[in-house]
Formats: sequence, C-alpha cells, structure tokens
Amino acid sequence: MIRTNGLTKKFKETLAVDGLSLEIHEGEVFGFLGPNGAGKTTTVRMLTALIGPSSGSAEVAGFQIGREDTAIRRSVGVLTESPGMYDNLSAEYNLRIYADLYDVADPAGQVEKYLKMLGLFDRRLDAAGTFSKGMKQKLAIARALLHEPKIIFLDEPTAGLDPEAARLVRDFIAELKKEGRTIFLCTHNLDEADRLCDRIGVFKTRLLVVDTPANLRSSIFGRKVVYHLRASDEKFVSSVRALPFVREAKVMESKLLVTLDDPEKQNPEIIRVLVRDGADIQFVGELRHSLEDVYLQLVKAA
Repeated sequence: MIRTNGLTKKFKETLAVDGLSLEIHEGEVFGFLGPNGAGKTTTVRMLTALIGPSSGSAEVAGFQIGREDTAIRRSVGVLTESPGMYDNLSAEYNLRIYADLYDVADPAGQVEKYLKMLGLFDRRLDAAGTFSKGMKQKLAIARALLHEPKIIFLDEPTAGLDPEAARLVRDFIAELKKEGRTIFLCTHNLDEADRLCDRIGVFKTRLLVVDTPANLRSSIFGRKVVYHLRASDEKFVSSVRALPFVREAKVMESKLLVTLDDPEKQNPEIIRVLVRDGADIQFVGELRHSLEDVYLQLVKAA
C-alpha cells in the first residue's frame, strides 16, 4: 500500500528526511517513532502529497507521488497533530463541508455514522469551538474517515487527551485495523505503539530499524528469563553459563537471570541442569524490556 525508495527532503541546508526506503503492507498498523524534529511529520506530508520530495520516489495506494497527487489525496485520510476546525460552525456542518469536498456519495449518512461511532452525535449541533480537546480530536478523526480511505495517517492521535478519551481513540484504531485499513501511526506514546502496531520503524532523519516490537526487544536485549530459586548458589550460574545458547547469566538475591534467544526451546534444558545441580525452582517467569527501553537505546546509538 505504501512503498518508498530513497525518499529525501531538504529545506535549504537542512536535511529533514534522508533516503527513506520502506514498504508498508495492506491492513498493517505501522508505527513511526522518533524524537521531535526527526522528520516524521515531513515524511507524512510527502506521503500524503502535501509537499514534494527533493529526490527519491514513493507510491501510495498504487499512485505515484509527484505524478498522481490528486488521486493520492482522495485515497488517504489524514489526522494532523493540530487539526484545524471551523470553531464557529457546528460539528455536523464541519464534517459536511469535508464530505462535500471529497464528493462523498451519502454525506448526511456518513456524517451521522462517524459522529455516532465517536460518541459525538448528541453534540452535533454545537459549535466545534465549544468542544474539549478530546472531542475536537475525535471530530478530526471522523473528518479523516468520511470518504472511507483505505490508508489513514494519524499524527499523535492521543496527544493531550485524558485517559478515557485516549482509550476510546486507541479502541477505534483497533477497530479500523479489523476492517483492513492500513494505518500509518506517528506517536510518542510507546505503550500505545506497542499495543497497536504490527511493525515499528524508529526514525531520526533516516530510518534506523524496522521490525515487530517483540523482535526489536529480542534483537537488542535478548529475552531475560527469571528462575526463582529457594536459595541461590554460584555453581548454578556456572552450570548455566556453560550451555552454548546462553547469552548471559547472573544471580540477583534468590533469582537467576538468564538471557536467551529462544526461551520456549531452551528453558527445558536449563531447568534440567539446575535440578541436576540441586536447585529448588519455585517458578519461572520472563523479564520484559519495554518498547521505551528499545527506543531510547536505538536513538542514543544514532
């Protein structure tokens, strides 16, 4: 659905996006993570045909950036970080304007559908300027979806929202995924990205890495298994370290922490070694690194 090849954008002497090559599949929720000023919004603007690239190429929904820009704009929905609304007009009228711009076949029906889905129907006749930040954000999401785009770009969709509103937006994104929409999600909320995204790209002017959240954790930190013992002994550490697949092993109080690549396959062998050496194993668990740990490690290295 989205394919880029060496996509680059320069503003005078500033290189905002450096040779982005990326492929995003149909029906995928793709998280685009990076610090402020990394070039994420510039990337979204290029992919939605709002600005042109300095070099490189991109294809969105089967259309070429720079050649079929009008078709791209009709094929995508966009939620910007600061969505502008006509504050003096009602929520319903705001959406009707955009429904008409997109030549939506049943504008009244589509407006009603999304106002109800996002819990705004009872306030449909109120001026958008009277809405809270969360309500405005939901109204902007409705606006982005009126023409039923297959590809949706969401730039910080839960930024500044209270927990209840943020959860509603996340649940709504999950529903869009079930419908087979392709979602390009820019967010600083790493827990949100971890829960929603099939794959994640970490970006800082250039693309640092792309993979699933689980694979990113494993490739950078490995998987740490915690063996809770009745009592620890250094001989347990020595025996476990001798196994060829163990990346690291250490004792913390009565717990043995072992770094592995494939715990499901390798745990039984470790347990057999520990029992052979007289260890009393109370239970076994896994210590999970957060996506924030992964992100900070990658950005720091960059």
